Amino acid sequence: MTTHEPTQQRPLIVIVGPTAGGKTALSVTLAQRLGGACISADSMQIYQGMDIGTATPTADEQAGVAHHLLSMVAPNQPFSVDDWLTQAEEVIAQVRHEGQWPIVVGGTNLYVQALLFGMADGPPPQPALRAELAEWTADALHARLQALDPAAADRIHLNDRRRTIRAIEIAEAIGSPGSAHQQQWTGSCRDDVIVLGLTWPTEAINQRINARVKGMMEAGLFEEVRALHSQGLLGEQATEAVGYKQLVEHLEGHCSLDEAVEQIKIKSRRLGKQQRTWLRRFQAIPRIQWLDAGSNDTQSLANEALTYILGLGLLDE
Repeated sequence: MTTHEPTQQRPLIVIVGPTAGGKTALSVTLAQRLGGACISADSMQIYQGMDIGTATPTADEQAGVAHHLLSMVAPNQPFSVDDWLTQAEEVIAQVRHEGQWPIVVGGTNLYVQALLFGMADGPPPQPALRAELAEWTADALHARLQALDPAAADRIHLNDRRRTIRAIEIAEAIGSPGSAHQQQWTGSCRDDVIVLGLTWPTEAINQRINARVKGMMEAGLFEEVRALHSQGLLGEQATEAVGYKQLVEHLEGHCSLDEAVEQIKIKSRRLGKQQRTWLRRFQAIPRIQWLDAGSNDTQSLANEALTYILGLGLLDE
């Protein structure tokens, strides 16, 4: 099936599904069988040293398959969806130029949404307003954002002044909650994409999530977080990652280790639910195949995905 003609543009394959749902395993298997490269769409896997808690593909998983957009910046540096989208498009173009299939592995909803549908442009910066807001306390900023855009206030950490000020700035400029504006898709789905969506029964995926958290702790997640925290390397954005936030709270004396681990499980299950809800918005995508991950192993899922792609007439036999 595999060809390597640089002039042939490969469709973009995007794999989406809930956390702990098997996206990485499927992406590696497809890359091996198609001749492809994996491109991470995870907002926390871009950080260096945050490997265990973000489920960054292991050395064994990366062996023999090119992986991109992993461990790019220090975890005390900001990184935006615009930064990711720019680099993702460059990598996709390069992978296609090399005659391979670009396979994006989705973990962050906003990243995938931006890649498939584009991003609504936000209003330009307002220096005078920013200067005024810079004098406000964190509590005052949060209260202002809560009044203007409750969804953003729930999403953005109290101490993340940069994002809080920007969210206030957007809401003030457009006269409505910026969250609704930013989540609008700019048009129809791009026409060079095939989406593979992994579905799971709730009970089954929750069991996998709990098992994954247990495995991460056994693999050294606590030690990973403690080392990053002790060196002051966890910035505001990185600290919000599930697993890291809860263990930092333990390290700072706000809860016991057992309580932190239980919160990681709860937050991870909640994330999985949010992702499953978000995936329902993809029903209208022209080329999408839903795969029952709860009833099939990785090889079976890959076979089903390849059969679907072959049926579209996009593979060389």
